[in-house]
Amino acid sequence: MLYRALRPLLFALDPERAHGLSLKSLDVLARLGIASLAATSAPHVPVRVMGLDFPNPVGLAAGLDKNGKHIDGLGALGFGFLEIGAVTPRPQPGNPPPRLFRLPEAEALINRLGFNNDGVDALTENIRRSRYRGILGINVGRNFDTPNERAADDYVACLRKVYPHATFVTANVSSPNTTDLRALQGQDNFDDLLAALATERDALAKRYGNRVPLAVKIAPDMNDAGIEMIADRVAARGIDAVIATNTTVSREGVGHLPVSRERGGLSGAPLKALATAVVVKLRRALPASVAIIGVGGIASAADAREKLDAGANLVQLYTALVYRGPRLVGEIVRGLASPGQAR
Repeated sequence: MLYRALRPLLFALDPERAHGLSLKSLDVLARLGIASLAATSAPHVPVRVMGLDFPNPVGLAAGLDKNGKHIDGLGALGFGFLEIGAVTPRPQPGNPPPRLFRLPEAEALINRLGFNNDGVDALTENIRRSRYRGILGINVGRNFDTPNERAADDYVACLRKVYPHATFVTANVSSPNTTDLRALQGQDNFDDLLAALATERDALAKRYGNRVPLAVKIAPDMNDAGIEMIADRVAARGIDAVIATNTTVSREGVGHLPVSRERGGLSGAPLKALATAVVVKLRRALPASVAIIGVGGIASAADAREKLDAGANLVQLYTALVYRGPRLVGEIVRGLASPGQAR
């Protein structure tokens, strides 16, 4: 009820400013120890994925908390896990504003943020200061000015820095807002990157005595051959999970809206069917030992159940939180705990 009352005020602000204000407000509640009052309680719906025990299968998608500044507040909202980032080795401002746009008629967002973040050292320091002890994924990428021939160096550098702090690490090769980043999903680039990450992970596992799972986040705009190649290389290189999917460059279903002409990746309800189709194709192509995390257009328990029935092991939210508020997390988890309510 509180978010429903506040939403018109937030939507009167620039989307990026509203985003920052919402997170700062959550931080205040977290410092007072009452952040959970912004949400509804989430029942225990345990699931074991990637060798990890999740208290429930509903997570926060990367992108909402790029620098790990708001972990404590977000961790009080009932999520089974959080994913922060994307983070790059060096700080970078991202693309110039305006770079975040609402499409309320479609419960969607378009963003062209461009991996804006304070760098991996700032992120790890924020994690050290947090009190959160739940499952924490860290999403890593390359700096905008690093050519793809040296992209693996950036991903490996981030992996080394975040490894002691991460429950799992995701290589983001699918943001449409960094020039040529999606070219890393091409066969040779993709296999080389996964090989470098797997080799470094093995070395770090020996050093720390702890094997941290690796995931890769892919685009929804790939053809069937591309999805099959991704599945083949992921299985061959011992990657633990695929996150499906990032935002789409398609404007199907929203092309009639003036804001749809803005460049960037589209998320929210219009992405749901496209992302679910990728989950279905991946599940057919991947061995059961490789997990799938379904993302895209989840705004209800029924939407989450659809992703799980399609073959996902876990799901993540982002855009729906903007439109529905933090109570959505507990509502979805409760719906999944009571299957009759999730359909």
